[in-house]
Amino acid sequence: MDNIEQFLASVTLCGVTIVLTATCAPAQQVASSKPVADPGNHWSDSISLPLPPLPQGNTTILGGEIRNFDPVRDQFSLRIYGGRPVKILFDERTQVYRDGRRISVRELGPEDHASVQTTLDGADVFAVSIHILSGSPEGECEGKVLKYEPDKGELEVASSMSPAPVRFLVPANASVARVGEPRFTSAPSGVSDLVAGALISVSFGTDAGRHNVARQIKVAAVPGAAFVFFGNISFLDMHTGTMVLIDPRDGKSYQIRFDSARLPTSRSLRLQANVTVTATYDGTRYAASAITIN
Repeated sequence: MDNIEQFLASVTLCGVTIVLTATCAPAQQVASSKPVADPGNHWSDSISLPLPPLPQGNTTILGGEIRNFDPVRDQFSLRIYGGRPVKILFDERTQVYRDGRRISVRELGPEDHASVQTTLDGADVFAVSIHILSGSPEGECEGKVLKYEPDKGELEVASSMSPAPVRFLVPANASVARVGEPRFTSAPSGVSDLVAGALISVSFGTDAGRHNVARQIKVAAVPGAAFVFFGNISFLDMHTGTMVLIDPRDGKSYQIRFDSARLPTSRSLRLQANVTVTATYDGTRYAASAITIN
């Protein structure tokens, strides 16, 4: 009898074991079918990788309409008033404001009026900040004067941020002033500085007809003007006779061409050298007439 009871107990235990095994197997299969977080996948919700620092360089403010918004590729087209659309990239580093109130970058979408602070990230245009405006849009455009017709008050500017020239109306009350190097700003300025080749920055709004209306024009250089720059050399190409100098007074970079045969001092130039350069702007570039290594 004892042997029979022991046998039945063994069978019962085995049955329980079989049932448990059969019951647990599907659960193990389900668990193993779940995706495993890939440490190399930066889109994983469980992993948060730090974003790279913002691109370094000068910024430009562009005004226009946000169109062709693509949240997958993190890009949109900015239809600049008076110019062609510009493709602009953005990401979580981009600060977005609606009428002055901070909003998430994921709330961004097509907008009729936006002011976008941009900088170059390699060959791409990146949005540092985006201000969505309910009222009349404003913007800023840097570039070179192509032509100015004073009788019509029409100004045409070539800008690196737009593939097509940007056009402005310049009313009589628009401010026009020289900025930058003291030797340049000490000379009188006005609409007479708006000659072909002049380097300018235009702050503008739009009128009822959606024309760009210049409010303030800053003139950085006009053809024939002389400048004295000083600072450290951040780029140097002795073969082409080109240097890029960062002037600490305004933090801007200036590309300057030099002729080693005419300026023997230039043969001693080195990267990061602190120099003083006297140069003339010819409407295309700054050409050095004297170089002193400090």
